[in-house]
Amino acid sequence: MAEHKAVGAHEEGVEVPYDQLEAETLHNLIQEFVTRDGNDWGNGDGALEAKVGQVMQQLRNRQAKVVFDLKSQTANIVPGR
Repeated sequence: MAEHKAVGAHEEGVEVPYDQLEAETLHNLIQEFVTRDGNDWGNGDGALEAKVGQVMQQLRNRQAKVVFDLKSQTANIVPGR
């Protein structure tokens, strides 16, 4: 059974092991995360994919984690501990 954790001021969620997500789903989640602030990373120079790669490395190094927010029913990437 998954453990419910206080994630942030407005989130209560469950950590989701990134390596248990389908590759395409994880890629889309990271891509949405890095473009959330409105930056247009474009596809021409590979800047978006470079940023996606950085976040993926942070997940691997446990500097970040995927959390499913139970209230909003959405997934988010948050700093690891």
